[in-house]
Amino acid sequence: MTNSPRYGITIPFDGISLADHRPMYTQLADLGYTDVWSAETDGADGFTPLALAAAWEERLNLGVAIAPVYTRGPALLAQTAAAMAEVAPGRVTIGLGASSPVIVQNWNGIAYDEPFKRTRDTLRFVKAALTGDKITEEYDTFSINGFRMARPPAIAPKIYLAALRPGMLRLAGAEADGVILNWLSANDVTTVLAEAGTTDVAARLFVIPTEDADTARFVGRRMITAYLNVDAYANFHRWLGRGPALEPMWEAWAAGDRKRALEVIPDEVVDDLIIHGSYAQCRAHIARYVDAGVNIPALAVIPFGVDLPEAIEALSPSA
Repeated sequence: MTNSPRYGITIPFDGISLADHRPMYTQLADLGYTDVWSAETDGADGFTPLALAAAWEERLNLGVAIAPVYTRGPALLAQTAAAMAEVAPGRVTIGLGASSPVIVQNWNGIAYDEPFKRTRDTLRFVKAALTGDKITEEYDTFSINGFRMARPPAIAPKIYLAALRPGMLRLAGAEADGVILNWLSANDVTTVLAEAGTTDVAARLFVIPTEDADTARFVGRRMITAYLNVDAYANFHRWLGRGPALEPMWEAWAAGDRKRALEVIPDEVVDDLIIHGSYAQCRAHIARYVDAGVNIPALAVIPFGVDLPEAIEALSPSA
């Protein structure tokens, strides 16, 4: 790995209004966190928390993982990326990705067609648009006629690509500035990066800092069923070789037996995908991802039995 590790955390924090995040951002920077990474699912949008962080704490790098390539038009997405780069020059990473049919189609009423091509086309357009060149282009999934960005950023943001399987991983390695990973074990990182071939690697890591393994696994199983029944993640784990361990869960879920779906997830799968244990054990598990090639671990902290500020401090680079 050629890049020095950066240490990130997922924002915004649950239970704290966006307007009250300013002292949290200061605390993160004081503790040695270098990055804050937003998401865009069913909570805050991906950019408002980052805009606030840009205004309030200039020591932090800002990333979105991810901005779906369907839910904003290509030109608007490029403009949003440029605006973020203008308010925080040299500190912005825009993660693009296909997202999921639930978010794109069920919640936003947009057809989830040809996700690989749409992601590839959006990546190519956004990178071109950020240069300020006039673009008239027939892409496979949309057409652009005469767009020129009026305020191209002096320092372009980095564009990362969320990727799970070989085709998207290879696209990330060939055309993006880095790759964003999610829902994988530390041991899986080598397999994934063999396809991507990039040293700029961000990964969202789910952390439940409790020594109550039963509670951590109970919560972890609920998280796993929420995500890994999505086709893209199910196919990702089949490709990683986790199919035999998860097939009983997929079968029970498809049959509508949610209770059994939770029960049949093996402990070892939860322990691989969810970081839990004492703070020291959690830090050691995070280090395994870094050693495997993740140079931007972005922690998603789920505190149980501890205060969130305590967990953030105990998991920080300065701990």
